[in-house]
Formats: sequence, C-alpha cells, structure tokens
Amino acid sequence: MRDEDEDEELPALAPLPHGVKNYITPGGHQKLQTELEQLWKVERPVLVNTITWAASNGDRSENGDYIYGKRRLREIDRRVRFLHKRLEQAEVVDPAKRGACEQVFFGATVTVGHEDGSEATYAIVGVDEADLTRGHISWVSPLARTLLKLHEGDVARLMTPAGIVELEVLRVCYLSLE
Repeated sequence: MRDEDEDEELPALAPLPHGVKNYITPGGHQKLQTELEQLWKVERPVLVNTITWAASNGDRSENGDYIYGKRRLREIDRRVRFLHKRLEQAEVVDPAKRGACEQVFFGATVTVGHEDGSEATYAIVGVDEADLTRGHISWVSPLARTLLKLHEGDVARLMTPAGIVELEVLRVCYLSLE
C-alpha cells in the first residue's frame, strides 16, 4: 500500500543546461515573482486552513479533502522551491535597453525568411518564458542557438528532423517583452 504523505518525485520543469546563466527578461522575472507571491501568500494559506479543518474531522484515510489537500500542498511547496531557486539564479536582461543593434543576442526579436519565401518572427527569451504560440523561444533552443550572434542578412543553417533548413535573418530589433 502506498503512503499518501510520501513525496512523489516529479520531473524538473524547464531544466537549464549545466553551467549556464538563467537569463530572463524583466517581464518574465515579474511573471515568476507574481506566481511565487500568489502561491505563497494566497493559495498556500487557504490550503493549510482546509487541511487543518479536514484533519479535525477524524479518519484521514478516507478523507478526500485531507488527502487532496496534502497532495496539493506538496505540489505548491515543490513549485515554491523551484521558483525561489530560479529567481535566485536569474540574471535579468532588458532587451529594450540594448538600443539599435543588428546582431542577435538574448532578448532580440528576430524576423527570419524561410526558403519558401515565408517569414516568421521569434523573440529570444529565458527558458521559463518560452511560449511558441507567442513566438517566444528559449535562448537555449536549437533555433535560438543557431541564430545567436548572427547579423541582419546572414543565413543560418538549422538541422531539423526533416533535414537542413536555411533561414535568412531579415530583421533584428530589441523591444520590451511583456
């Protein structure tokens, strides 16, 4: 029989490659701070009260509020530890302060041209901010690593499962990313 209070190991979220800095934009840093504050100051205290109430009801082995509450509390505590660690390691880089630059670095918003004539725009952000639906890619992703240090007009060769794809860097700008 499994002990409900035993901590389950969950896989680490968005691991950083060993030995690299945790670059993050100001908007991404604020988002992590807000999540940490919400978990620690709002969700956790309410949950602790619920668990205390549920524990006072007697038999804990079949008490759904207690069992779910303890499980959720472990999840919150694990996420709080993760956020604390990430924020401690974070090196905030504001792309808007870079100014005019035609070379791709962290925080750049890059428009690339594909071989078929189509274009795509990507913002190179921290690992905790990556969201492909918004065009935000992690700076450690293969695409971003291929684009880093290139200039406008350079052609990048990206190895994909379908083969090598050539991308031309059309525009590079540094905007405030929220």
